Amino acid sequence: MKKTILQLVAVLVLALLLNACKKSRNDTKPEPEPGGSNTDAPIFPKKEMRAVWVATVFGLDWPQGAYSAASQKQQYINYLEKFKALNINAVFVQVKGMGDAFYNSSYEPWSASITGTRGVDPGYDVLKFMVDEAHARGIEFHAWMNPYRIATRSGASSSFAPLHSTVNPAWVLDFPTIRIYNPALPEVRQRLVDIVKETITKYDVDGIHFDDYFYPEGETFSDQADYQKYGAGIATVQDFRRENVNKAIKGVYDAIVATKPGVVFSVSPAPEIIKNYNSLYADLKKWNQEGWVDVVIPQLYQEVGNQFNDFQLRLAEWSNNSFKAALMVGHGYYKFGDPTMPAAFQSSAELQKQFDLTKLNSKVVGNAIYSAKYINLNKVGVTDRLALIYKDPAVMPFLGRAVAPAPAAATNVRIEGGELKWNTTGAVKSVVYYFSDLKKEGKVLTITTANTISLTAAGFYSVSTLSSDNQESTPSALTEKK
Repeated sequence: MKKTILQLVAVLVLALLLNACKKSRNDTKPEPEPGGSNTDAPIFPKKEMRAVWVATVFGLDWPQGAYSAASQKQQYINYLEKFKALNINAVFVQVKGMGDAFYNSSYEPWSASITGTRGVDPGYDVLKFMVDEAHARGIEFHAWMNPYRIATRSGASSSFAPLHSTVNPAWVLDFPTIRIYNPALPEVRQRLVDIVKETITKYDVDGIHFDDYFYPEGETFSDQADYQKYGAGIATVQDFRRENVNKAIKGVYDAIVATKPGVVFSVSPAPEIIKNYNSLYADLKKWNQEGWVDVVIPQLYQEVGNQFNDFQLRLAEWSNNSFKAALMVGHGYYKFGDPTMPAAFQSSAELQKQFDLTKLNSKVVGNAIYSAKYINLNKVGVTDRLALIYKDPAVMPFLGRAVAPAPAAATNVRIEGGELKWNTTGAVKSVVYYFSDLKKEGKVLTITTANTISLTAAGFYSVSTLSSDNQESTPSALTEKK
């Protein structure tokens, strides 16, 4: 009986959270879905960013110990081909995981993940290759960075890798197993801003992405001297730490807007808002309220019904606290088929449950999967399930700032000789929507640079256009093939 009462209370709490979420919905970002509120209008499918994290620290997803340029390139292309076949439209590739870089940086050494040795030039422009290959397949490239971590070691008796020549030793903090840039120092924040500016200036990345490592959890900090020097007017040392990270996040956001405003800034925090605040000193609610991040992607890696971090309750919590940030959800794809994980992850049905919940949530604009190599493993058929979930393409939501001109609507949409044809103006892509039944949600048939496609199925068709920064025009009136 006690368990039943607790379950009822949990359900009531969830209902209240979801209701509050609906009432506080922020419709400024992303743009409204095509079709408006007219109940007679066609039901257009939800826009979605469909992302995969590609981890490179220790070569986890890429390059997995392959140190020749040819093998690295082929491995990466194989990933992209798999993603494209699954209608995945974005990759988050780790390009700064250990105070290092995936290009010839002015600030940090070449990553050891590329050649096996830190600081060694691999002989090709890794980041340009990765960005270009993704874009060639219609996949966005977001540069994933760890803002503070420089190196790790097995214990205090081991040594960290030597610091890069541009790093002042006074800028770093050493702990038993990790070395980080000191978040309290203005020089460190400026360095982080400069690294981001260099990356987005040199390369055509679609986004800058930070993971969930800020102040290292569980460590004891000797930062009283920093607090005395820089913390005037701040009540506690804990608030001082949060303010240090606030300044870093705002500094990066401001630099992106000033340097290359079309770039999207996203952060992927730990699942509990309170843990981010108290343990990592990351005030996500403030960042979302101030609009310092464009997208927040909490790592909701636990199953629906988890005793401590229930996926559904955390989703409601983030929905209610995303404010000006667009909300995506990170999924623990690596857990599926792992016998050490809870029973829910021994079936791909759990992935379906999670995606069903995110699709029903009006705040959620996409999903991110951790991580790439597990897509190929397909344990318990989870990638087969993903292929069903993503069976049709999706339109990328508008998440950043408008840089390109608003796209002109497609004109003269018509059917001639078994083909759908239309006219466009300017450098745009076109989205073709298909409706077999106007009482049901339609689907994206294709996203293309062409102005004609062959038709076989009877039904209704509509065409819209997309700018380079994912602004979408008003869709055309329906054209029927009988």
